[in-house]
Amino acid sequence: MKKRMMSILLLFVLILSACGNQATEKEQEKATKETNEPKTMTYQSETGPIEVPTNPKRVVVLSSFLAGSVMALDVPIVGVDSWAKMNPRYEPYLKDAKEVTDESLEQIIELEPDLIIAASTNKNLDKLKEIAPTVTYTYGKVDYLTQHLEIGKLLNKEEEAKKWIEDFKKRAQQAGEEIRAKIGENATVSVIENFDKQLYVFGNNWGRGTEILYQEMKLKMPKAVEEHALKDGYYAISLEVLPQFAGDYVIFSKNADGDLSFTETETYKNIPAVKNNRVFEANAKEFYFNDPITLEYQLEFFKKHFLGE
Repeated sequence: MKKRMMSILLLFVLILSACGNQATEKEQEKATKETNEPKTMTYQSETGPIEVPTNPKRVVVLSSFLAGSVMALDVPIVGVDSWAKMNPRYEPYLKDAKEVTDESLEQIIELEPDLIIAASTNKNLDKLKEIAPTVTYTYGKVDYLTQHLEIGKLLNKEEEAKKWIEDFKKRAQQAGEEIRAKIGENATVSVIENFDKQLYVFGNNWGRGTEILYQEMKLKMPKAVEEHALKDGYYAISLEVLPQFAGDYVIFSKNADGDLSFTETETYKNIPAVKNNRVFEANAKEFYFNDPITLEYQLEFFKKHFLGE
């Protein structure tokens, strides 16, 4: 019996040792790869070729529509804008990141970034380029998934970005088929949001889950939304015309700190989607964007509310 127990213990130790060796080998392989890689590479940005670090370790992101892709690709962010910082979905990734702006140059210098990612509309781009290699993107110049792929190329993680995109499209389209089968091919869905004292509806490329609903799931938007919001991505409306823009189902991207008095009006209460309990409320602060972290949340949100999953 003792010999048998000793044999089992020996086997267990050998297994643990083998696992440990495999883990060590993988770590060594990764370290060797990083050591052998050149420290910089050339990235073809929309403004031309830029020399950037091959494996950036301290990234500052000055535009919130870009931050989520960096986080999703597991690249450390040391500085980020206020919109990204307030997003509850980003919180686990930004615990140690400082809130910065394109005007807080001294604070950015103190963070010692090896790469700065910004929007083409950010200020002080020439000064930022003196601090670290600075790559800019124009919102909407490419579609939302190509944008993630571009960030993947910049961060030397193109394959990871490609794999996620392919997998996400499959899952979103499959969920879309199930949702259309349940609510009907002709059912309409609209996305509304309150911001300060203004109401907005959205087209098919302005975050808030619109890319998933309309591009991947092929759900239909009301005619009024198509006519007014599709071109620019969003459209400001008054309470009086809200019923014209409300679909059979409404996704309400809700700013709890904004003016919500419209929800107490008879105009709102008499909208069919409201009367039929087909208004699905989301926290606007975690629903704004269209990066992988936000998209994964939005997809689960839609599956839960449309399919009960």
